[in-house]
Amino acid sequence: MAESKNKEEIMIEDETQAELEEIEAADEAVETTDENSEDVSELDSDGNEVVAKAGKRSRKAIAEAAAEEARQAAKEDRHEDDAPKVVQRSVPNPKNAHGKKYRAALETIDRTNLYSLEEGLDLAQSTSTTKFDGTIELHINLGVDPRQADQMVRATVILPAGTGKSLRIAAFVAESKVAEAKAAGADVAGEADLLKAIEAGKLDFDVLIATPDMMAKLGKAAKVLGPRGLMPNPKSGTVTPDIAKAIAEAKAGKVEFRIDKSGIIHQAIGKASFSKADLRKNADTLLSAILKAKPASTKGTYVKAITVASSMGPGIKLDAAATISTLST
Repeated sequence: MAESKNKEEIMIEDETQAELEEIEAADEAVETTDENSEDVSELDSDGNEVVAKAGKRSRKAIAEAAAEEARQAAKEDRHEDDAPKVVQRSVPNPKNAHGKKYRAALETIDRTNLYSLEEGLDLAQSTSTTKFDGTIELHINLGVDPRQADQMVRATVILPAGTGKSLRIAAFVAESKVAEAKAAGADVAGEADLLKAIEAGKLDFDVLIATPDMMAKLGKAAKVLGPRGLMPNPKSGTVTPDIAKAIAEAKAGKVEFRIDKSGIIHQAIGKASFSKADLRKNADTLLSAILKAKPASTKGTYVKAITVASSMGPGIKLDAAATISTLST
């Protein structure tokens, strides 16, 4: 029994000795690798040199990292070069914004002077250089607030010399009054056929007049007529039982004026080919009608400025106070 026990102890000791020898051999191999490995250095975030063994971060890894950084830097530089460049645009000269004829006409006007109505109309006619018969317009700036319902300025007036424009008048009346409307001078008159043409967008007329009993039927075409300013309205005199009188007034030069969102009335008073007397009569009639349409709630200066101009011509400022005073006398 003693001999078998000694053999077992001897075998355990031999195995233990073998394991120890293997561990010592492995340690010697590691030390040999550490001694033969080359040190590589790099800088940390603080700029200090850090030494690393080749097995942890070799020269090849550091070289690859440096190449990647260089590649990223080059990429960023390329993107900066590809950025859109600011184009320097030259500012146009305001003097060259209009044609030669306009600039020549503008030189005949003293922009610092306020002209009388008669002088302004003369200049408007002389500065009308269009090949067609230009329109003479008045632009009246009123001291009202268009946002207030009680300060709305809107009315009609018959210009004594007419507008110089040939108007096509349509009459939306019952079949029994079609003959009467055409005899009074209507270019188009009818009921069902006219309504059908309007709904189809065929608006071959400048003024539409209707009798009160026909307005309910005409409501179907309000979306077509309204945006074009052709919807009949009692305030403008285009909704009336006396269809013959309304047609005659429209042919004679009846116009409707109203302020825009800026409180300005823009109205044509004739053509450049009109005589000075006819233009003056139309201008006086329009300005007098605007004074009569003055809202009761208006305070301060009612007519603030007046400008007269021809089609595609420069504006000519008038002395508003002097012009109004001549109308009042």
